[in-house]
Amino acid sequence: MIQTENSGYKGKALKSLRRAGCDVGDIVQVLSEDRKYEGILIPRSETGEGDHVVVKLKSGYNIGIRMTPGVTINKIGEGLKPTFATPPIPKQKPDLPKVAIISTGGTIASRVDYRTGAVRPALSASDLYGVVPELADIARVETKILLSLYSENITPKHWGEIAQAVSHQISSGVDGVVVAHGTDTMAYTAAALSFALQNLPIPVVIVGAQCSSDRPSSDAATNLTGGVRIAAKAPFAEVVLAMHETMSDTAIAVHRGTKVRKCHTSRRDTFQSINASLIARVNENEISMLTSDFRKRNAANLPIVKPDFSQDVALIKFHPGFKPTLIDWLVEKGYRGIVLEGTGLGHVSKYCFDAVQNANDRGVVVALASQCIWGRVNMHVYDTGRDLLDRGAIPLDDMLPETGLVKLMWVLGQTKGTEEAKKLLKTNIAGEFSPRTLSDDATM
Repeated sequence: MIQTENSGYKGKALKSLRRAGCDVGDIVQVLSEDRKYEGILIPRSETGEGDHVVVKLKSGYNIGIRMTPGVTINKIGEGLKPTFATPPIPKQKPDLPKVAIISTGGTIASRVDYRTGAVRPALSASDLYGVVPELADIARVETKILLSLYSENITPKHWGEIAQAVSHQISSGVDGVVVAHGTDTMAYTAAALSFALQNLPIPVVIVGAQCSSDRPSSDAATNLTGGVRIAAKAPFAEVVLAMHETMSDTAIAVHRGTKVRKCHTSRRDTFQSINASLIARVNENEISMLTSDFRKRNAANLPIVKPDFSQDVALIKFHPGFKPTLIDWLVEKGYRGIVLEGTGLGHVSKYCFDAVQNANDRGVVVALASQCIWGRVNMHVYDTGRDLLDRGAIPLDDMLPETGLVKLMWVLGQTKGTEEAKKLLKTNIAGEFSPRTLSDDATM
């Protein structure tokens, strides 16, 4: 019998199918007063109304039929049920570097659910290896499924779990680690791991996909093979994010984990380095380093893991008409840190001054980033910035607001002291600050 949770059917349509003993994949006949339809019962959108069934006709077209009182449905044959078979894992070559792939979910670890038409997390880490056999020529791959979450459901607690899992893989002697992750909050996780994993001996590479791996246009295979190649052979030992550099499949861009942002909802080249240059590029199976400013791979390094993050931190975007009572509310609710995403060089209106002063007096760390994508905060130019500095606001220089949020969460996970937290916030831990921001860093 058809299962509600798998088919997308509900309401009148589901009752009619159950009475007829029909399941998805069966050959059915639907009769109305003047028409007859025959075909394969297929899944339907789980968000649609519950009074119609969907049949794939012999012509290949799908038709939706409303189950009105004069319509009947009969099962006239058994059909193949929707299945997904994982390809066999290719044989590994013993002389290649060893790379661990940790799967956390997201589109790169998803496939289309042909029962509902939606994308759902379904592929385990070993499935990733099975559907990208080219990996066998790059590295010996070990796989682990840690989470199966869309990235919007990943929390700071999960960041700590991922950091611990990466550390465990490093201690097992791998030459690099790849973290498969959803793209929506991938940049947040990249920043989080950059702070939580220090003194790395090997690369930690975060990869994702804008299109699931079983679609013909998927970028998953290229991103994954590029990420594994970086983890296996790159000369640096940092947390990086590796995704398509352009809309084509020609190159993979390697971004520093604290300087990268998702800039487009669906394009392959959605990720861009902000206020920084790329660390490297993978093109035609070759890794080209684009900067000398990186921490070198060193097998003798013992990783330092600091996986604690405070969730009592908020990121607020200032806007005309912004009510400073929002800052007061966060202070009253026990938040320990606030990142204000201000205008231009790091400004919020004078109406917020008292709220910022009150937060500072109550031991809440208030930091200021800019809404501008490129450039850096400079709160000494205008009196608004100077007045905010006098009230305890901390400028975040050229740090991304998202990175500022993650770092303040991490800082407050390391210390309970306000002054120590402020000092640590202004310390360059993982390349989140640049000594200066050049105009040619604006690449889009």
